Amino acid sequence: MEIEVYMLRQDDPAKCTAAKLVKFGLAKQVRKTSPSTLVLDPFANDTILKDDRDSADSITAIDCSWELARGEFKKKFSGHPRKLPPLLAGNPVNFAKIGKLTTAESIAAALYIMGFDDMGHAVLDKFKWGHTFFDLNRDLLDDYSRAHSEKEVREITSQYGLAPAALG
Repeated sequence: MEIEVYMLRQDDPAKCTAAKLVKFGLAKQVRKTSPSTLVLDPFANDTILKDDRDSADSITAIDCSWELARGEFKKKFSGHPRKLPPLLAGNPVNFAKIGKLTTAESIAAALYIMGFDDMGHAVLDKFKWGHTFFDLNRDLLDDYSRAHSEKEVREITSQYGLAPAALG
């Protein structure tokens, strides 16, 4: 599974997790998304499932500011839009907030849910706080990675008492 980032350069470059992934060769920066990619979109109708690994050859994260996200995701990106199920942020800026993940956390979560655990860990190993994301979400990620339908994801979310984050 290839990792791609579409960078809008709206945040502090020194804190940009997507830029760090590109710098270390873990992700490729792209200028447009391809029809065969999974586009990580927090406003998508469909949640990412393990079975999505069979319908795409890459994951593309749109790296933008949370404050501008709603407007940016109104643009049409090629590919299959998928949102993540509710997860807790492990990054220091939004620690333990539901859904306020960095680009790196989003990519790692998507990889983990689709069964690419080692790749997900490799992504977050580049950050001092990366292990915190997995510490906070291990059981959730394991359960989500076994779900085969939106209904199952909703049941898991309900069991953990999580509600999807209100974005934007």
